[in-house]
Amino acid sequence: MTIHRVVLLPVLLALPLAAHSGQRAGTSDTTQKAVAAANSFLAMLSDAQRAKVDLPLNKTTRSNWSNLPTGAVFQSGATERNGLKFGALTAAQQEAALALVRSTLSPSGYEKVINIVNGDETLERTTAPRRPPATRTRFGRAEYYIAILGKPSASEPWMIQFGGHHLAINVTVAGPENVLTPSHTGSQPTMYTFNGQTIRPLGHENDKAFALMNALSAAQQKQATLNYEVKDVVAGPGHDGEVIQPEGVRASGFTTAQRTMLLDLIREWVGIINSESARPKMAEIEGHLSDTYFAWSGGTINGSRAYFRIQGPTVMIEYAPIGDGTDHIHTFYRDPTNDYGAKVIKP
Repeated sequence: MTIHRVVLLPVLLALPLAAHSGQRAGTSDTTQKAVAAANSFLAMLSDAQRAKVDLPLNKTTRSNWSNLPTGAVFQSGATERNGLKFGALTAAQQEAALALVRSTLSPSGYEKVINIVNGDETLERTTAPRRPPATRTRFGRAEYYIAILGKPSASEPWMIQFGGHHLAINVTVAGPENVLTPSHTGSQPTMYTFNGQTIRPLGHENDKAFALMNALSAAQQKQATLNYEVKDVVAGPGHDGEVIQPEGVRASGFTTAQRTMLLDLIREWVGIINSESARPKMAEIEGHLSDTYFAWSGGTINGSRAYFRIQGPTVMIEYAPIGDGTDHIHTFYRDPTNDYGAKVIKP
């Protein structure tokens, strides 16, 4: 199955994907477009709304993100995300907010984001029994938040945060640099139907991982397989700055075809950001590929419940089905050397 082009469900509006499919001239141009989109969005807000969206950039604000739904206590200890939720914005303000989110992402990355949001709306609509209006924990498109940390600038650091249940897009903008880590993409359900089309928000990640695992030799599979079961991610929100011991099979022993498959899998996360930022990041990861590890826990037949981890000097990716099934997925993408743009922003 494949991911099809999709627009947002009614009410949460988005510009057509074709409107932003052209190539950008470079990362500095991308940053300029992000600044313009941010200022345009801020200009549409009331003073009260702007006070909630426009926040300082510091260690506390930047780390306030989560994979959990509205109403849960986040790993940071907060009970609410930064910014304003979409349910509090007009249709025109929502459209401007999405234009800001889209400004630093690739077309496929933005589509993945929208598919996750629509999946959560599907979860909200199909959960039975329906939750009473006063229920604290909420799902659905109205529960996604947008925030701007720092002053939008072509030269000084600032951040775009867009997130909700199973989504945390944290883009640090620092001059020509656009940094996506740490970020979270998840899915529940992992497959749904929209406008007669089958949507799998993380379908490529799943299928490419199983293909890679089955392309390994028996000896490589044995090395890759962890001797314990994993039921959730290790390095999710609340784990900034933590490093774990690499496990699994080392890519230094991979064939050319296996290395290509591993890089193609990694690109599913790296490629969420615009191509001008993703290209040098992928080159950096490829340069360290011999020191990169691939670890696996679970069955090897596509459709089985399986966790995997990719860990190298400048990348950490996890994919974890939650619980005993396969219809609830958490994934996280980090760079232990550059989360929140650490290479270009000093604490």
